[in-house]
Amino acid sequence: MNMPSDSQKPEWDLVLRPKSGWFDLHLADLWRYRDLIQLFVWRDFASQFKQTILGPLWFIINPLITTVTFTIVFGGIAKLSTDGLPKFLFYQSGLTLWQYFSGCLSSTSGTFTANAGIFGKVYFPRLVSPISTVISGLGQLAIRYALFLGFLAYFMLSGSNVHPNLWILATPLLILLMAGMGLGAGIIISALTTKYRDLAQVVGFGTSLLMYATPIIYPLSQIPDRWKWLVLANPITPVIEAFRYAYLGAGSFQPVYLLYSIAATALLLFAGVLLFSHVEKTFMDTV
Repeated sequence: MNMPSDSQKPEWDLVLRPKSGWFDLHLADLWRYRDLIQLFVWRDFASQFKQTILGPLWFIINPLITTVTFTIVFGGIAKLSTDGLPKFLFYQSGLTLWQYFSGCLSSTSGTFTANAGIFGKVYFPRLVSPISTVISGLGQLAIRYALFLGFLAYFMLSGSNVHPNLWILATPLLILLMAGMGLGAGIIISALTTKYRDLAQVVGFGTSLLMYATPIIYPLSQIPDRWKWLVLANPITPVIEAFRYAYLGAGSFQPVYLLYSIAATALLLFAGVLLFSHVEKTFMDTV
């Protein structure tokens, strides 16, 4: 039997090797599988409208109903302050970014359990799945953002006390921070739920509690000084305050707090990717 010479041996485009340690993350594989990310994004987008009557209109109806409900309950019945801003715009400005974050968190937190079938059959970087979810959520965010801009223009033409400013240019950074925090927290939860399945039951409840710890339904200025540090410890708070200040010209926004949000996002992403990559080697034994 003739053995092939060195010149006849096949040249492989990609060699799969087991991860040898916590920091052996193989992040470069994500770029190689960018086409798969695009396919997953399209899959997520199409599945949301499959067998629906109204299709993309749900992305308009949902935030409208939520904003109207908040306006009636918290603005009308509870009489919560909105720093002199139109109540509808105040709540809509907070919900625009918050709903994107909560959607990223809830979707990515079930990555391993929701994709166990395909993960057990074929290799690809497992981070492709949560990243594609975060990207597909940008489509919904774009619709909510356009809706917000439409109402903002209406209130400005009506003479309301809103004053957009140059901080609007920071919008891509604010969206990136919300995406990073949603992805980081979500993949940490998804990694932990492979072993502790009951954690999946508290994600929705925990997200609701987090919303009340974020100035969505109340302005930061109304928090007593002795408790304000607790709300500011939430890294989402500076992002919401910055967004509201940029488009409405009111709020307790201080640029230095954004540095805290950036640091917290980086830490969440680093810890999330580290834990996610460690768990993916053995998750099929526990899911």
